[in-house]
Amino acid sequence: MNQTLSPECVPSGSLPSLLVLGGGSWGTALAVHLASAGHPVVQWVRDPILAKDIRQTRENRVYLPGASYPSSIRVENDLEKALEGANTLVLAVPCQAVRDVLVSVRALLSVPPLPLVGGTKGIERKTHMLVSAIVREVYSDRPDSYAVLSGPSFAREVVRKLPTAVVLASGSVRLASEAQTLFSGPSFKVYTRQDVVGLEVAGAMKNVMALAAGISDGMQLGANSRAALLTRGLAEMTRLGVRLGAHPQTFSGLGGVGDLMLTATSELSRNRRVGMLMGQGKSLPEVLREVGQVAEGVPTTQSAYELAREIGVDLPITTAIYQILYEGAGLEETLESLMARPSRSEEEETLPGG
Repeated sequence: MNQTLSPECVPSGSLPSLLVLGGGSWGTALAVHLASAGHPVVQWVRDPILAKDIRQTRENRVYLPGASYPSSIRVENDLEKALEGANTLVLAVPCQAVRDVLVSVRALLSVPPLPLVGGTKGIERKTHMLVSAIVREVYSDRPDSYAVLSGPSFAREVVRKLPTAVVLASGSVRLASEAQTLFSGPSFKVYTRQDVVGLEVAGAMKNVMALAAGISDGMQLGANSRAALLTRGLAEMTRLGVRLGAHPQTFSGLGGVGDLMLTATSELSRNRRVGMLMGQGKSLPEVLREVGQVAEGVPTTQSAYELAREIGVDLPITTAIYQILYEGAGLEETLESLMARPSRSEEEETLPGG
C-alpha cells in the first residue's frame, strides 16, 4: 500500500512518491527500506558517476555494497527531475551539506514546502545550528513541515531487515503520526516523541562520544574506562540538550542512550573506527583517508565545542576530543587532564553549567 505524508500544502493529481535526498549508506538504506515496503521512491544522488553506476548495477557499490535495489527505486542525479511528482522528502545528506541542498530544493519547488523527514545527524559548523534550525531558516518554519528520525540503526542491518527500533520527533503530532506509519515495517519499529531538539542533540553528540570510545579502545584502556566514558558522555549530551531546551528524558531513550551504545561499541561504527585508529597512533588525515566515508563526529566535535563555549556549557569530553582532533593534543596528556578534573555530585550533571 502506498502511503505518503499529507499536509494541506501537498499537491494532488500526480503519482505520489518519496524523494530520498542523499546517495550515502543511510540514504540508500532508507530508500531500499521504503521501496521494499511498497512505496514509490526516487533517490537523488549528487555524484553523477555514482548515480550512473547504481542505475546500471542496482547496487550502491561505494557506500552500501551487497544491498540490492528494488525495481521501484528510480535514481536521479538531476535534482529538478528528482523533485517531479514528489510529495514527501527524506533528508539523508551529510550535515554540512544540508543548507545548500535545502536552498536548492526550495528554489526548485513550485508549490509550498513539502513535508521533510530528516535523517541527518550533526551540528552545522559555521552557524552551530541543529538541522531543524537550518530547515526553519532556509526551507520552512511550519511545524508540520519537519520531522526527525533517529535512533540505533546501522544502514547495513536495516537493509538486511534485522529488527530495528528508532524514534521520530516532530513539533506536529499529526506529522509524527503519519511519518511513523510511513516508515514502520515488520522489522523497523518506529516510536514517536515531540522533542525535536533533544533527539537532534543526542544524534549529533553520540558521534563525538563514539570517537572518544574508539580512542579509549585504541589505547587499550579497558572496559571500565569505556563504561565510565560513555556514562559521563551521556551526562554531557544531556547537559547540552537541556541548555538548548530539550527534555532530559529524551536522552534515556532510543535516540539517546540507545544510539550512543550502538555507535560507540559496534565494529560497524565509522566514528568508533576513526577513534580507534587515532588511539593506535595514526593522524586524523591518515585515518580519514583510510576510512573513506564521512564520519560526522569529526566536524560535529568542532561545532559542539564552539557552541558550548558560546552558551556557557561545560563539555569536558567534547573539549578533550576537540583538542586531540584540532589542536594536536597528546592522547596520554589529554587522558591525564580528564582524570585530574575535580570530582563532583552526579546529581548535578544535567545542569547547564555542571
